[in-house]
Amino acid sequence: MTQSSSLPPTHSTEDSLAGKRILVTGAAKRIGASIAKYLAARGARVLIHYGGSREQAEAVAAVCAWEGEPAPLLQADLTKVPEILRMFTEVEAMGLPLDGLVNNAARFTRIQPLDVTEEDWDFIHDVNLKAVFFCCQQAARLMLAQEHGGRIVNISSLGGIRAWANHSHYCASKAGVIHMTRALSKAFAPKVTVNSVAPGVIPFEERNEPSVLSGIQMTPMGRAGTGEDIAETVAFFLSNRGFTTGQIIAVDGGLMHV
Repeated sequence: MTQSSSLPPTHSTEDSLAGKRILVTGAAKRIGASIAKYLAARGARVLIHYGGSREQAEAVAAVCAWEGEPAPLLQADLTKVPEILRMFTEVEAMGLPLDGLVNNAARFTRIQPLDVTEEDWDFIHDVNLKAVFFCCQQAARLMLAQEHGGRIVNISSLGGIRAWANHSHYCASKAGVIHMTRALSKAFAPKVTVNSVAPGVIPFEERNEPSVLSGIQMTPMGRAGTGEDIAETVAFFLSNRGFTTGQIIAVDGGLMHV
């Protein structure tokens, strides 16, 4: 006599992302574009935020088309909180739930700490930390009002975990994102999960710069990371059943442990 299986039903990333509306900030280029395309390929309905790169954003939107129409574009200067509020008002006005937010937009500069000015500090923190908080806040307002809640993924950095001497201002912003992720995961539980992905060396046009080549050489996996490597982990957080929250995954080829 055979006995029916008691195994739980399968749960694939593709199944759980299909039809989900996910806003990706800074989606016009680099890692953000990779994330948007990866999610769209798995059935998500991606909303494309951009700051000033309209042409690149339109190209990504075309790849992330919904039923033959380019994915919606949302323009906002994330250094200005009123523009963040306007962007989320536009999202809400679409009349559909917001299932996920990927806070990807960021800035990066290399400056010796003794030379960092207030302007340098604000240039980094206005986007890397302040904007991430207010995007989380506004997304959570929408998600907490939904029966099914939502998922937030913050892109931090290996620089928020390891200290980089000539990037102290940047490291501070990304360390802030990591600890803020943990705090918000408690504040928004149980309906909204908040997690973070910390990329290692993910080069694009700067692939041949000495610092990048050095980082690749130090990476145990023997290669640089790609936007798709980051997107894969983002998709995991967006598609999990809702018990994984407050976590930080370093996608760095093992560099964190060197």
